[in-house]
Amino acid sequence: MATQSFAEAIAEAEQIIRSAPHVHTEQDLAEGLDYLAGSIKSCLHLAWAYERDFPFFVASTGPYAKLGLDNPDTLYFHAYLRDDAEYVVTGRRGTTADLSFQVLNGDYSPARSPDSLTAFDDRDIEIAPDGTYELRFGPEPASSRPNYFTLGPGSAMLIAREVYSDWDSERRGEIRIHRAGALGAAPPPVTTEQMAKRYDVAGRMLISRLRTFLAFPEWHYLKLPVNTMTEPRPTPGGLATQYSSVGHYDLDDDQVMIIAVPAAARADAPYQGFQLGSRWYISLDYINHQTSLTADQARVDPDGKIRFVVSERDPGLANWIERTGHRRGYLQIRWQRLARELKPEDGPEVEIVPFDELPQRLPHYERQRVSPQEWADRIAARQVAVAKRMLG
Repeated sequence: MATQSFAEAIAEAEQIIRSAPHVHTEQDLAEGLDYLAGSIKSCLHLAWAYERDFPFFVASTGPYAKLGLDNPDTLYFHAYLRDDAEYVVTGRRGTTADLSFQVLNGDYSPARSPDSLTAFDDRDIEIAPDGTYELRFGPEPASSRPNYFTLGPGSAMLIAREVYSDWDSERRGEIRIHRAGALGAAPPPVTTEQMAKRYDVAGRMLISRLRTFLAFPEWHYLKLPVNTMTEPRPTPGGLATQYSSVGHYDLDDDQVMIIAVPAAARADAPYQGFQLGSRWYISLDYINHQTSLTADQARVDPDGKIRFVVSERDPGLANWIERTGHRRGYLQIRWQRLARELKPEDGPEVEIVPFDELPQRLPHYERQRVSPQEWADRIAARQVAVAKRMLG
């Protein structure tokens, strides 16, 4: 049976989900099984996208196939490469806050993260007045060739990221890839042996994916003191011009976490965003709940700071970040397309206060107030914006 190994991998994957150390409630398990479904879909998708001679971009993660504390503000795409070939990427720059590219030498595993061999954003490429561009990736030295990037030994994957700050007005661009000299040709017909191999690869990817991202928080989050966030630091993995501040929380329902961070100047960081993540190391529901905010979406106080209010109970405030029943989880702030290094004073300050004391403890509390109708309008805007983005 061509699918037998994949079926066995699904059964093993369910046991990984059920035996995860943080599964204590029905909600924990239900979310784990939902995460498993998205992972199954994604691994099948990725295994069938492994075409290095006739590559194409696929969505690496999204609202229904989440991975690795996915950023609610980012569209992720990737294509597979070989390091001895040349590839052509053509596209049109959208109006998103950031567009970046990264070449990795492999995939994530439970023991290591892949090395970043090349990383840059669109400030490093020539773009025509109409927004179109053409990039080339290949084994030859770049020398003075414009828009040419050398593929180092072991290059295996090209990742592209489009990052939104204003969900309503910014629009995604276009992007395509082909191997140089391959346009007009076609791959050979598939065989049953190839299909069996792909099912086997998808199963191994599934098990590795689950084990990796259950271990990942231990590397970067859980060794930090609870209910704190780090100073801004370059994001692990070699992303170009991105810094992050991370942490993990553990809050009672009558506790509120106030995270105060300076709103970055657009010239310094066109993108600044905050989000929560579940113990499965994926984003919370950011479509139907406000579990994330960008600087453009948040209400900035008169002193130039954004104050995120992380709470289970509704405080009636514009910058409320909904926990959606997650007593414990992950915190992350990202700054992207940076024009300068960030300092400790650019980072967040964290305070835990009783829910009932918010009016006295939160600066500019009255300025943050929103009515139930205003809140419903905010959620409706999120739902519409994500729907447009996914189809754009």
